[in-house]
Amino acid sequence: MAEPMRGMKRTCRCAELSEKNIGEEVTVMGWVQKQRNMGNIIFADLRDRSGILQIIFEEDGGNGCQGKAAKLRSEFVIAVKGTVTARSGAVNQNLSTGTIELRAKELRILSESETPPFPIEENSRTKEDLRLKYRYLDLRRPDLQRNIIMRSRVAGIIRQFLAEEGFIEIETPVLTKSTPEGARDYLVPSRVHPGSFYALPQSPQLFKQLLMCAGYDRYFQIVKCFRDEDLRADRQPEFTQVDMELSFADEDDVIDVNERLLKKLFKEVLDVDIELPIQRMTWQEAMDRFGSDKPDMRFGMELKNVSETVKGCGFQVFTGALEAGGSVRGINAEGQAAMPRKKIDALVKLAKDFGAKGLAYLAINEDGTYKCSFEKFMQEEELKALVAAMDGKPGDLLLFAADNDKVVYDVLGNVRLEIAEKAGLLKKDEYKFLWVTEFPEFEYSEEQGRYLAMHHPFTMPFEEDIQYIGTEPEKVRARAYDIVLNGIELGGGSVRIHQDDVQETMLKALGFTEERAHEQFGFLLDAFKYGVPPHAGLAYGFDRLVMLMAGLDNIRDVIAFPKVKDASCPMTDAPDVVEDGQLEELCLKLDVDVQ
Repeated sequence: MAEPMRGMKRTCRCAELSEKNIGEEVTVMGWVQKQRNMGNIIFADLRDRSGILQIIFEEDGGNGCQGKAAKLRSEFVIAVKGTVTARSGAVNQNLSTGTIELRAKELRILSESETPPFPIEENSRTKEDLRLKYRYLDLRRPDLQRNIIMRSRVAGIIRQFLAEEGFIEIETPVLTKSTPEGARDYLVPSRVHPGSFYALPQSPQLFKQLLMCAGYDRYFQIVKCFRDEDLRADRQPEFTQVDMELSFADEDDVIDVNERLLKKLFKEVLDVDIELPIQRMTWQEAMDRFGSDKPDMRFGMELKNVSETVKGCGFQVFTGALEAGGSVRGINAEGQAAMPRKKIDALVKLAKDFGAKGLAYLAINEDGTYKCSFEKFMQEEELKALVAAMDGKPGDLLLFAADNDKVVYDVLGNVRLEIAEKAGLLKKDEYKFLWVTEFPEFEYSEEQGRYLAMHHPFTMPFEEDIQYIGTEPEKVRARAYDIVLNGIELGGGSVRIHQDDVQETMLKALGFTEERAHEQFGFLLDAFKYGVPPHAGLAYGFDRLVMLMAGLDNIRDVIAFPKVKDASCPMTDAPDVVEDGQLEELCLKLDVDVQ
């Protein structure tokens, strides 16, 4: 039977106690991790968000403690008053409180618990779908609690740092206008405007630019954003951004303040020193060297362009790709020549998954001979020249892709990562940052048959490239920059367009008529008529940042109540059907069977 607290007040959390508190009388409260009844003595491990403290209930403890303690089960919520003493038994080196224990004088059972559907323990082996269904229990696990507490600490440091740098925290609307560029919007029907819809923001982009127009100079917020897109380990339908914008600023100003922010975060939270300045690399160099615009810099295995070396060879796969305007590139997996054929076949399948017709390989045996998938199509001198171009040596495995550049980059970039992961080259306690700069302004969509903005339509092109916007958009470079950590994009930003004529030219190049541009973005274009400062900004994926700082692989582990891959919540069963009356109020009629 649950008891009231009746004036008992917690004096400290469990793991806030240490040997310096020996002899003190304290009151702690929390959840029973486990209870062990030894007859004349009962032990209980009490857990709260700070950690675990061992409680001892003795026969002469007073107030009938031991009788109540015999009834304790896992996840009972209790309050215990007692005296801190040195451990009478073996010290537990795995606990911060492992040298002390609390000898109980008074016990109150504040709440009883049914047997939970899975143990509340670190590094749970329980299937994730069950843990997410009972997320409120899963969140009691010490490792998850550490993640959520770290998240709070990171947010606090960010707020403090940006405030000291002169940033003002301003909230922007959550119910806003749909601007269908990029990912799909989440739409919210309006009751008072039948047939009209709000959109949940994919980003506060337009509002933060308007705040620069309004003269606030430096803005930030830690803000929820929403994108109706397919999910993966580092993506959620609702996610959190650290969003910022600076007036009278360019790339260097944005990069400077964010490098110092990252240095402060990693030092204070992880005691890791980030060397500044962080390396910068253009988009084209990143693609040429690593096959990715978010390269993992923890290891080498860079791409090499061997098109010139093989252009006259007899291997049609290579020459055919070159004749079609593509390239032949390779990577040197050093020391992997003995890779079993089964693993090579798995790499070939991976290459096909990313659009290649196959993956050519050449293993250099320790005696200098070759094991090569295309040996019969090339002369010995041609093979030697190819090995030399790849800096190959005995024991190395050379892998080649031949196709258009996009396919070659995708294939070798991903094969590179796969080999590194299998070889144990990806160390989670190593942090390699990189700024990727000078992205293309446009990318061509085969599906839509037109050019799209690679970042968004408000990104400033390089001045010397503006002339190409309407004629040769593939030549236009954007004043955009991404911050990458260990092969994951942490955030991205750009210098913004602040001239109305350049903005209208940009929208026209993206297929917007003047009428549609003003229909979608008229409020921004109108604002540009009234004096706009040059401005630039950046936004971090806050969930990804905390995930990487915590050494995790999935952002669900740093979000209190995440969604699963179909954007549903196993705990609340959201999304769910609503009553017909609610739909009628919104003037909506469903065209699907929701039985």
